[in-house]
This record gives sequence, structure tokens and C-alpha cells, in this order.
Amino acid sequence: MNIKPLGDHILIEPIKAQEKTKYGILLPSAATEKSEQGKIVAVGPGRKNNAGKVVEMDLKVGDIVLFSKYGLQEINVNDKEYMIAQEKDILAVLGN
Repeated sequence: MNIKPLGDHILIEPIKAQEKTKYGILLPSAATEKSEQGKIVAVGPGRKNNAGKVVEMDLKVGDIVLFSKYGLQEINVNDKEYMIAQEKDILAVLGN
């Protein structure tokens, strides 16, 4: 199934939270929190401004992003978990 976000929405594939600490201690699944990082797999065309023109997105497919832990829409497609967010829900782009 192909998912195409509308407006300023973004489809994110969450990056799994680490299951062990940097010192090698394994964490039980109950102790791991939801991931706050993910890879963008699809972006919408952008939002419309008051004049009706589309304002392009600053984000692109392949960006690794840090997003707000709460308020995103979680969906399951073909047994794979995704999140849909608006551009304003993205806190930072990680990497270069």
C-alpha cells in the first residue's frame, strides 16, 4: 500500500528505542519508552498560506528527525508501524 501524506503532513517510520544502555545493560521491554526519532518515508506537498500558495516543506524523504513524543497519529500498514505528523511537530533534523 502506498501512503501519500496531504498538506504539511509527514509519514515517519519510527526508529526502535534502544534495548540496552551504552554500558551493555539489557532493558526489559516495559522499561523502554516510545522512540522519539524516526526516518521520513513520505512528505506532503506543503501547507497553503493565506494567499492560497503552497509553502514547500523544509523536510525531505530520508531525513532522520526528532519529534514530539505526544500528539502524533500512529498507524499500522501491512504489520508495519508508522506515525503521521505535521511539520510543526518535528523538533529537529538529526545528522549533517
